[in-house]
Amino acid sequence: MVVFPKSLSPKHVLKLLKSEKNTRAAFALFDSATRHPGYAHSAVVYHHILRRLSEARMVTHVGRIVELIRSQECKCDEDVALSVIKTYGKNSMPDRALDVFKRMREIFGCEPGIRSYNTLLNAFVEAKQWVKVESLFAYFETASVAPNLQTYNVLIKMSCKKKEFEKARGFLDWMWKEGFKPDVFSYSTVINDLAKAGKLDDALELFDEMSERRVAPDITCYNILIDGFLKEKDHKMAMELWDKLLEDSSVYPNVKTHNIMISGLSKCGRVDDCLKIWDRMKQNEREKDLYTYSSLIHGLCDEGNVDKAESVFNELVDRKAFIDVVTYNTMLGGFCRCGKIKESLELWRIMEQKNSVNIVSYNILIKGLLENGKIDEATMIWRLMPAKGYAADNTTYGIFIHGLCVNGYVNKALGVMQEVESRGGHLDVYAYASIIDCLCKKRRLEEASNLVKEMSKHGMELNSHVCNALIGGLIRDSRLGDASLLMRGMGKSGCLPTVVSYNILIRGLCEAGKFGEASAFVKEMLENGLKPDLKTYSILLGGLCRDRKIELALELWHQFLQSGLEPDVMMHNILIHGLCSVGKLDDAMTVMANMEHRNCTANLVTYNTLMEGFFKVRDSNRATVIWGYMYKMGFQPDIISYNTILKGLCMCRRVSYAIELFDDARNHGIFPTVYTWNILVRAVVNR
Repeated sequence: MVVFPKSLSPKHVLKLLKSEKNTRAAFALFDSATRHPGYAHSAVVYHHILRRLSEARMVTHVGRIVELIRSQECKCDEDVALSVIKTYGKNSMPDRALDVFKRMREIFGCEPGIRSYNTLLNAFVEAKQWVKVESLFAYFETASVAPNLQTYNVLIKMSCKKKEFEKARGFLDWMWKEGFKPDVFSYSTVINDLAKAGKLDDALELFDEMSERRVAPDITCYNILIDGFLKEKDHKMAMELWDKLLEDSSVYPNVKTHNIMISGLSKCGRVDDCLKIWDRMKQNEREKDLYTYSSLIHGLCDEGNVDKAESVFNELVDRKAFIDVVTYNTMLGGFCRCGKIKESLELWRIMEQKNSVNIVSYNILIKGLLENGKIDEATMIWRLMPAKGYAADNTTYGIFIHGLCVNGYVNKALGVMQEVESRGGHLDVYAYASIIDCLCKKRRLEEASNLVKEMSKHGMELNSHVCNALIGGLIRDSRLGDASLLMRGMGKSGCLPTVVSYNILIRGLCEAGKFGEASAFVKEMLENGLKPDLKTYSILLGGLCRDRKIELALELWHQFLQSGLEPDVMMHNILIHGLCSVGKLDDAMTVMANMEHRNCTANLVTYNTLMEGFFKVRDSNRATVIWGYMYKMGFQPDIISYNTILKGLCMCRRVSYAIELFDDARNHGIFPTVYTWNILVRAVVNR
């Protein structure tokens, strides 16, 4: 409690107010001084406290101070009145601003000047009261007030808020013509709103006009455009602007610029460019804030460069700067995704010590532990949550149950579900879908069906994930008819089949050799407006090749190429394997040769398949040519490659060469399997 001297002066009160950094405490001190006997605030004191209240969002107290100024008849200049009008304008209270404007002589003892008119005009613009803007502007002439540059800047802002960009640009042209000379604020207002509206080319054109008109762009102009282009994932244009900024001697990047660049480039996958900017910041000793560090850590973790992310994080720790829970969570997620469980748990301990943990933190850690097979550790964290004062949300339940199911612990997942429901909680459809999928994979269809009924009781609608799991389960149980019926009944349940749904069923039908029914479902897909994808064609192609229907497979292949889709290496390998299985080796070689024209690179499976094909027709020479070409293309054979060539050479009675290659495999660190030894033993015995 401040004790005032008996004779209190406004100068002394102002000094006390300036020394008090807490605005609420400063306002309490102001109130105490107001009640002090024989004391009256000066205009300077009123101006100071009004500015403080505006900054601290304590607008509710402004009216009382205005009334105090009026009742004490304290003569103030226009600046004091402006601070009140600005505060009301910033807080979307234009009617209050208008009232103060009208009563300026009564309250403050001064007349409104052009600045007051402009400030009130801006308050109406911020509140989108367009009619009042136009009325007030028309009143300028009646009041003999001449509009100035700031007046037209406010009108430009109005046009931009109304998305009347042509009108805003027209204002700029008119201002040049009338000699008002638009300033950087005039241009940045239009550039900002054009960028927000996605009209980046127009914004860039206006930016270029600034140089032509000799209006120097400030850092805000650069920031707006760079941010806009990065949000559109146009990192090339953003980098061009960045380079232009570095060449511009009149303006320098600020911390916001660096944050925009690092955050935006990392989202575009340009982490190397982020690191160059980071190094430049360090060399030039540029200011870095928490967001700078957090953005770079996030980008590095997303790219998988967790070691570098940890280095940046440790630099932040060494600065003894405040680290928020978002940054901790980013680093925690990075450790978890790359399997650094020890580091994850060490960081978790620090986060708990710093009391910088939230429900998102728990979700990240539990998910990371489960993805790395640490079931007991994840369960322990889950169990400790209530004791630490955290209640699991639907995301937590979904993550925990899904993780248990993926690791094969469906009974534990069912236990968690029962535990949640016994507490009066309910799982979401994501959690149910995970359990149903796992039960179907384990052929526990009756339990899965009962869970679907439970979902209906809780008012949950089936989604494609649940239906797809059931279709897959029925197929595994050889109930293709029931799977087909379920597919056709999905629409009636309000859950339309997806491409994935059709692919699951088509795969099951193809594996059962029911190509007619599979084709019928492909036709149905097209009728329902769904396009077969790469996987659909690969499933059909694989089924036809397994059934040795090669002519039909080739027809499908050509149909696929005409669809405009690009086959991947797996699809090429399916066809090559099919052709090799019926002895069409030349056709298989043609398919591989054409891969290069489609920007698709052959892999080990491609070479292994061709070698096996040639050995089957006893053409060991061409098979060994494939082996040599594989080496030439930079591939290192795996145990399957060695087993293929060893078996083929032994079949062709080239056992000595096979033994040489066996030694070569061991020299390259390839360890023989039981199958490898069986090949060689049989060959030696039968020689």
